[in-house]
Amino acid sequence: MKKYLPTFIRIVFLVLFVLLIQNGKMMLWFGIYAFSLILALIFGRIYCGYICPMNTLMIPTDRIAKKLKIQTNKSPKWLQSGKIAWVAIFISLAVMLFAKRIMGRNIPILLIWLVISVVITLRYKPSVFHNLICPFGPLQRIFGKFARFSENVDKEGCIGCYKCEKVCPSEAILVNEEDKKAEINTSLCHQCTNCVQVCPTDTICYSNLNNKLNTNTTPL
Repeated sequence: MKKYLPTFIRIVFLVLFVLLIQNGKMMLWFGIYAFSLILALIFGRIYCGYICPMNTLMIPTDRIAKKLKIQTNKSPKWLQSGKIAWVAIFISLAVMLFAKRIMGRNIPILLIWLVISVVITLRYKPSVFHNLICPFGPLQRIFGKFARFSENVDKEGCIGCYKCEKVCPSEAILVNEEDKKAEINTSLCHQCTNCVQVCPTDTICYSNLNNKLNTNTTPL
């Protein structure tokens, strides 16, 4: 049951998203996103892992793309700077304001990005859209960096098997080549629990990062 809980939560929020869009309540969804930034300071990027409709649809899209063998592990070099995501934010806002004030219409910008995320994931790994393109990602990354709680690796039990690194949709996990211990980048982590589910030694868990800092602090 615990394994399927994340999927259930994502479906619930996807249904909520559809209902809000159908009823012309797009600004209410933006309100949910804004509130999630505050939550990210405490619980990490739970919006990206559980609430975002783009991520929810990208998960099955990624599986289909891999089965059809149409997905590449490479990413376009022109995206590597990370500036495109910031550009996407300003373009999205500009389009919305222009359409509202000049044309008197509400552009379904969220639906447009939903389609874009699925199309890109058919060709590239999810991390390409999550980290380099998504207009909702940059702010989540900034706030998530200071999260108090996050998925965390107990390095004493880590065997460096790379399984967690392979299943992370945002490439938030990296196994250090020197000590073969996995590390999680909180600013990129979606708190999706993929890593927890595949860890053979049960050394990854959602915990208070402040306690980790206090434990690692050596008294003078």
